[in-house]
Amino acid sequence: MSETLFISHRIPFPPDRGDKIRSHHILKRLAARGPVHVATFADDDADFDEEAELAIAVRSYKLVRRSTPLVVAGIKSLLRGEPVSLPAFYSDKLARYVVATLAQHPIDTIYVFSGQMGQYVPEDFAGRVIVDFVDVDSVKFEAYAWQNRGVERWIHAREARLLQREEARLAARAETSLLISAQEAALFAARLPAVQRMASDIRVVGNGIDADFFNPADTTSEPRLAHMPGPRLIFTGQMDYPPNITAALRLAQIILPLVQRELPEASCHIVGRNPDEDLLALHGKQGCHVWGRVDDIRPWLSAATQAVVPLEIARGVQNKVLEAMAMGLPVVLTSGAANGIPATGGKDFAIADSDEAIAAQIVALHRDPAAAAAMSTAARNFVVEQQSWQAALAPLDKLLDAPNPPVRHAA
Repeated sequence: MSETLFISHRIPFPPDRGDKIRSHHILKRLAARGPVHVATFADDDADFDEEAELAIAVRSYKLVRRSTPLVVAGIKSLLRGEPVSLPAFYSDKLARYVVATLAQHPIDTIYVFSGQMGQYVPEDFAGRVIVDFVDVDSVKFEAYAWQNRGVERWIHAREARLLQREEARLAARAETSLLISAQEAALFAARLPAVQRMASDIRVVGNGIDADFFNPADTTSEPRLAHMPGPRLIFTGQMDYPPNITAALRLAQIILPLVQRELPEASCHIVGRNPDEDLLALHGKQGCHVWGRVDDIRPWLSAATQAVVPLEIARGVQNKVLEAMAMGLPVVLTSGAANGIPATGGKDFAIADSDEAIAAQIVALHRDPAAAAAMSTAARNFVVEQQSWQAALAPLDKLLDAPNPPVRHAA
């Protein structure tokens, strides 16, 4: 039986943040097809608590704590002329595990989850290489560059430029490059040299949602939130991720006060692990509550009246949006946050980009319960009918069912 080597930048357990949700479901699908070996990183002790789950799911694995300080990674990247992301996610232990696994097992496919892990693929590997970029990281760093000045702008612009070069290298090495949406795939292709673009196999494997798990009918609302007056606006996610921090601060400091001019009892609720100091400082002030990490996001979504996703930098498909929609929440989001979700604006969710327009949508939905209820129903129906993981991963099955390609060598 053929076997797969899965190389991921984070352990795919628990599926409690966007990238880990995707990697978790893809790993499960691969494991259902045959033996899988996993090389991956743990960010903290909580990740090591999931090691038993990983061990049950796969044939073998290597889990290593990611511990390279950013300063050290930065120095190495300058000396080597490569993006900081590569030394930041490099481990001799993982590299040795990859070499040993390829030598000891009949691996016919290497699945690379996230571009910075492509550095572990040996040049002489003769099987299928799939690189799941998820979204176009280099574009994200270009956006960071535009948002900053001075040295920080130079750092982010350099990372964007070198990541784009690495993305092109991996697209040449891979049999297939995967992106999370048609928009990301088109953007990725457009940034490749013209000749390479014609030769590269770039496909879309989207994200799904477990609508049976995210089901408002089976969820008890979190009482600490449910007992507050409305509207109760919720923003969820990993709260040490810069775009999420920026969006949460925007909601709490700009959008919420605009809403409170019309609806004085409105409150916003930031829910997600590792909130930074700027966010924690807002807790309990002017209707803002920062709850940090929670064991289960569903009771919090159930207790809210609207989800607000005012992301300024958004790549790929936002799982936080799909989760809120599955829970029947009206969602007000920016056009960037709606990217890659084939729902209908004004029906399944409400799209607005300026602070004033977002606040106006929130107020309008609160004052029109019938419209809010209709959007709630439409959102839930959209997820149930169109966004299941089974449907999302069907293109991956077709790809893996195809005969192994001829040998391709690194560019």
